[in-house]
Amino acid sequence: MRQVLNVLVENQFGVLARIAGLFSGRGFNIKSLSVSETLDPSLSIMTIVTEGDEKILEQITKQLNKLIPVIKVIEVGGKPHVERELILVKVNAKPENRAEILRMVEIFRGKIVDVSSRTYTIEMTGDEEKIRAFLELIRPMGIKEMSRTGIVAMIRG
Repeated sequence: MRQVLNVLVENQFGVLARIAGLFSGRGFNIKSLSVSETLDPSLSIMTIVTEGDEKILEQITKQLNKLIPVIKVIEVGGKPHVERELILVKVNAKPENRAEILRMVEIFRGKIVDVSSRTYTIEMTGDEEKIRAFLELIRPMGIKEMSRTGIVAMIRG
């Protein structure tokens, strides 16, 4: 089972290492991790995506709540929420494929952010399924390089 957690933490040196250490020390996997400041610069929000059965996910939440720099753990995955990921993909842009690549980018509401004589660099945001579907379609064109952010999520309302 997949779980998305928003962890509100004190914005100080070593917090990320302590949380990563908690996961690795107990054999839990972090599938995705994104960290940023909040409106209050003394706090950061960490969006962590992890997997496990219900018992493991409960243990992760309890262990996170025990850490001193952790202020609040919010289980986003079980509630109506919005989640997004950003991806940059550099693809081969042969003359015979350029129009098809442009159509795919338009269909998926992406942007071409860089053009060279041989490549297009595409920016896209969306949920995991949208990103995965786009990558499957663009892969035959030849992906040269790819960079993805972690998932960011927020409860609706």
